[in-house]
Amino acid sequence: MPNIRHTPTAPTRAQHLAAGARIDAHRHDDHQIVYAGSGVLAVTTDAGTWFAPGTRAIWVPAGTVHSHRAHGHLDLHLVGLPADDNPLGLDAPTVLAVSPLLRELIRAYTRDPADDRPERHRLLAVLRDQLRASPRQPLRLPTPTDPRLAAVCALVHTDPADPRTLAALGAATGTSERTLSRLFRREFGMTFPQWRTQSRLYHALRMLADDVPVTTVAHRCGWSSASAFIDVFRRSFGYTPGTHNRRCP
Repeated sequence: MPNIRHTPTAPTRAQHLAAGARIDAHRHDDHQIVYAGSGVLAVTTDAGTWFAPGTRAIWVPAGTVHSHRAHGHLDLHLVGLPADDNPLGLDAPTVLAVSPLLRELIRAYTRDPADDRPERHRLLAVLRDQLRASPRQPLRLPTPTDPRLAAVCALVHTDPADPRTLAALGAATGTSERTLSRLFRREFGMTFPQWRTQSRLYHALRMLADDVPVTTVAHRCGWSSASAFIDVFRRSFGYTPGTHNRRCP
């Protein structure tokens, strides 16, 4: 990526980003926890895009070149950790579940970055313990490297409601269903239906952050009914899409 900004120390702070705002490609020598108390956060690297609503956070390892994108108004919280302090043992971006306790710890720790009192250091110790206990979530859209796979992914991203089967999409792009199925498993580690559900959920989160009605989101993202969409959304995120923008004050 050109014009990559290098900030040796990952900032710890809270900030607001307007809908559609971006933080361009940059990297830190420190690890970073990125949490959006409202809106939907997307973190993109060369390897793909990780996305998180207010019940999730994204772990960004030290040295990772990444950019941020806000969907809806973001109440953004950033926690930096030194490169030799990796409580998760992760070397790739990862989406983590955020419990109510972890959410409040992140918000309290980022409230006053200049505070150096012992109480705040103890707060960070509890935050790290909670991070280790956080389940990891497969909320990622990998970047395809094979051009045949990229062509199919582009069709689905352009129209999430596209009902065509993998065979039909392959016919439209000149690649057999068998080859595409193999590519999805080899490059993404998932089947085409699994990947398409991830893609649709990502688009659904973006629309919900912009206050698009649930029924409209379900239709535009390819679910057969609003109830089917609500069921998949609840199983993926633990709450209903109708309460999405009311999760965190």
